[in-house]
Amino acid sequence: MTSFGLIIAIDGTAASGKGTISRKIAQNYCVPHLDTGLLYRLVAYHVLLGIDPIDAANQLNVKQAEVFDLKTLQVSNAASEVAKNPTVRAKLLEFQRRFASQPGGAVLDGRDIGTVICPNADLKFYITASSEVRAQRRHSELLVLGHKISYESVLREIQERDERDTNREQSPLLPAEDANKIDTSDMNIGEVYDLVCLIIDAKLEK
Repeated sequence: MTSFGLIIAIDGTAASGKGTISRKIAQNYCVPHLDTGLLYRLVAYHVLLGIDPIDAANQLNVKQAEVFDLKTLQVSNAASEVAKNPTVRAKLLEFQRRFASQPGGAVLDGRDIGTVICPNADLKFYITASSEVRAQRRHSELLVLGHKISYESVLREIQERDERDTNREQSPLLPAEDANKIDTSDMNIGEVYDLVCLIIDAKLEK
């Protein structure tokens, strides 16, 4: 299937499946994909190494995402803290909007794509699930990656992350008014993917 010129914004909570869905959608419709959370994780990774967050944002190199382990809870929590920095957010905002504006369309996933980065996106989705289900998913993922951590710790971290993301002053996590809201608590990734494709295809038909 060829690229179709749509900008698709996919927001949602941590471990809700939005990243997996975004990658599959981008592959299916032949459009570039940006996991905007990786941008903050990259900045956070360098902050944990002692680099100033603004300097890290200025020197952002997305190719490094393929090299560093950015899935640890330490990096995840640091990314949530970094996201509170208005200067860092402004730097990454420019990067994300340039990505979205490229010819042929794009798929972006994150926490403020439909509300801040691409408020005029052609399609918006907000994907979430209960904190318990998301903790189970993230815990399994971390175990596969070799991390030794309890489910209870992961659940606590996810709940704390939700609290920070939804209550921060700068671009808090919330669904756009015109977003298609999907709760994946009782759905597998295939079911979510099929539902999202139905909505996209309906948009294309119009």
